[in-house]
Amino acid sequence: MKTNLILFASSLALFAIPNHTFAQTPNLGSASEFVLFSTNGAVTNTGISQLTGHVGTNNGSSTAFGNVNGVMHDNDAASALCSTDLLAVYGQLNALVPAFFPAPLLGNGQSLNAGVYSISGNTSLNLELILNAQGNPNAVFVFQIQGALSTNASSRVKLINGALACNVFWKVEGLVSMAAGTSMKGNIVANNAAINMNTGDTLEGRALAINGAVSIDGILAYTPIGCGSPILTGPIAPALNSVACYALFSANGPVSNAGISTLIGDIGTNVGLTTGFNVLNVTGNIHPIPDGSTNACAADLLVVYNYLNTLPFDIELLYPPQFGNSLVLTPHVYRMNGLTSFTDTLYLNALGNANAVFVIQVNGAFSTSTYAKVLLINGAQAKNVFWKIEGAVDINDYSDFKGTIICNNSAINITQGVTLSGRALTTDGAISTSAIQQILTAGCATLSTGIDNTIKESGASVANISPNPFSSSITVKLSENVKGSNYELKIFTMMGAEIFQTNLSGSSTSVNTSEISPGIYFYSVLCDSIIIQSGKIISVQ
Repeated sequence: MKTNLILFASSLALFAIPNHTFAQTPNLGSASEFVLFSTNGAVTNTGISQLTGHVGTNNGSSTAFGNVNGVMHDNDAASALCSTDLLAVYGQLNALVPAFFPAPLLGNGQSLNAGVYSISGNTSLNLELILNAQGNPNAVFVFQIQGALSTNASSRVKLINGALACNVFWKVEGLVSMAAGTSMKGNIVANNAAINMNTGDTLEGRALAINGAVSIDGILAYTPIGCGSPILTGPIAPALNSVACYALFSANGPVSNAGISTLIGDIGTNVGLTTGFNVLNVTGNIHPIPDGSTNACAADLLVVYNYLNTLPFDIELLYPPQFGNSLVLTPHVYRMNGLTSFTDTLYLNALGNANAVFVIQVNGAFSTSTYAKVLLINGAQAKNVFWKIEGAVDINDYSDFKGTIICNNSAINITQGVTLSGRALTTDGAISTSAIQQILTAGCATLSTGIDNTIKESGASVANISPNPFSSSITVKLSENVKGSNYELKIFTMMGAEIFQTNLSGSSTSVNTSEISPGIYFYSVLCDSIIIQSGKIISVQ
């Protein structure tokens, strides 16, 4: 009973503490670039882990890691500098004078304001710990733990009111052990002990050990943004020029289609024939034989290829046969040296920058599994994604692929059910498609001025839908001669499945279409449940 009263009194004291903000964030130096690091110890992985940030050790080895969105540094100049900087930041954290002394059990819904906290012995985290910046994005939280730190399964640190993971520090004088499903925030600096993270753990921050091993098993960990971290923009995108208007193009080789494929953009080859495409399913120009346009595209394509090929890479992905598998990439130039197999899912994370560019250089053949997906998150756009591939390209059944493919001296094969938001182009080789859906990304002025494919129910258009192609919204304007009381807009897939419905009000209605995936769709405008106009509309990135 006495113990419970003491804990209760301690909790009341914490909630009564006035707001306290540490004046300056401790300087991590080069350690800020690492997501996992040990100055003296092995760094090991089990299972499939997704990591953004450098990984390494200054005395040991990093083993069993797949593709990492960062650079592996073992016993090199970068690891030596990180070791020095990590020791310095440990000294900064250790020298801070604490103002608060919470009980060794953190969490259970506890809410803490910014400040320096000291706990005299082993500490555990249970359920939820809330760190409240009280509207100050510069609020710093430091936990000086004079013993081991453990977390219970599915426990988490929650940041509110402007708190940032980059401003949270855990200085631990002992083993750090996270149970499965933990969601951790902040920079962990373990002194003279190991760090262990288990399946399903998430770390927004860093796990840095001074004289101890770092072991992980199927986790997601990434360096946080903010606190002066660099804003990633990627390289400058290539100038596509005449290439921008082509959906499919070979500078030297036939371009053919089988089945019903719907495409946006021009199609052609500069040497050979273009066959099998139905003009009713192509929004753009089909060039059955070489002409002036294909000649210009061939010249411009070589310029684009040379630009992408000579870009210096930032990160080498070391395991091309394991590409995908829920890997998360940020705006950089990536390189893979060898035959690349893309399985499952790839996430391209623009970190909130809609202009961020991704370039992936593949020095070998490239193939996807069936149902492979490229997912664009946090503002990433297909128009800013470029794949430079030195070998045959096979995009297999029902894959959802994003970006412009520039294949050099090899063929491109895109099979049934594939959705391609971008372009497929080769400098020398055949292109074959079979029952695909392709959406041209931005850049072609000819196709961005609007598409009139309406099927009118009467002699004159009764509804105008713009823009078309569209991205996040459209405006529907009804003619003054339309008479009725209830108006609707419905959107259908090419197979006839209804995916969107909204009521129209007045003569002009703005409609949010941001949830509609890129693709070609049919629409109907209804008046009192009667279709008064139908047509084709196109959603683009």
